[in-house]
Amino acid sequence: MHLIRNLSRWPDRSETVLTMGNFDGAHFGHQAMFSALRTAARKHNVPSTVVTFDPLPHEYFSSENAPPRLQGLRDRFTSVKAAGIDRLLILNFDQTFAEQSADDFISQTLVGQLRAKHLVIGDDFRFGHKRQGTYELLESASKKHGFSLEQSPTCEHAGERISSTRIRHHLVAGELEAASSLLGRPYRISGRVIHGEKVGRQLGYPTANVALGKHRPPLRGVFAVRAHDHETGESFPAVANLGERPTIGGRKLLLEVHVLDQSVHWYGHHLSIDFIKQLRQEIRFASLDELKTQIAKDADAARQLMSTR
Repeated sequence: MHLIRNLSRWPDRSETVLTMGNFDGAHFGHQAMFSALRTAARKHNVPSTVVTFDPLPHEYFSSENAPPRLQGLRDRFTSVKAAGIDRLLILNFDQTFAEQSADDFISQTLVGQLRAKHLVIGDDFRFGHKRQGTYELLESASKKHGFSLEQSPTCEHAGERISSTRIRHHLVAGELEAASSLLGRPYRISGRVIHGEKVGRQLGYPTANVALGKHRPPLRGVFAVRAHDHETGESFPAVANLGERPTIGGRKLLLEVHVLDQSVHWYGHHLSIDFIKQLRQEIRFASLDELKTQIAKDADAARQLMSTR
């Protein structure tokens, strides 16, 4: 898949079939749109393109109060690539973009620069200044500018609409199986292993510290997980802590992963962590000895759980 970081790098005169949205989580609803996009691209014999944004619009407008992303940008890229899409275009959502009218976006960006032949749109997609762009506006513009238009139907699970917001609520509550049923896979966080303070090693439970960067996932606690090493292709059952380590006075959000019953050397490796089940909330212990005792219990619980998976 070809990654294009802004419009200035868009291939000149390159026509496309495209869809637009946040696609945070790449859940079943998004996957249905990607499938429709691939079908349309084959029909029109042009590349398929997913257009998304960074930062996400709600992050730009709400800043510190914005709900947490389900995925970092790397995982969003990986999800779109896995869906068989030809190109991912990431638009910088800044003041200029936010103030562009819906009509200007259609004529200047959608038609003028992207040369859209066909557009697949979700039922809740809005665009342009003050979210004035609607499906009805695109429908009118399609007749004027000569592109075709398709609205992707709502995807439901257990009688409710599948959405990133719904998945986020499940994750906050530690309901990983419910989240997975909407994602079509376990919830995943990826990142490179960096050096930490070696506290886990001192306690007899060495951990890999997975860099989160700006990503602030919507879940916290201790989990049974499966760790995938992208460098070697190996996969390991593990226990992970996602939190701030209050027992040792931590203030920074960390993802620490301890592989069960094996010694691994992961510094510099890129890992993907699949969250299988929450074991408990992160709490502050009175001493490191109490923490060590609890970690042993967590490892036993994860070991028992993962042995059946």
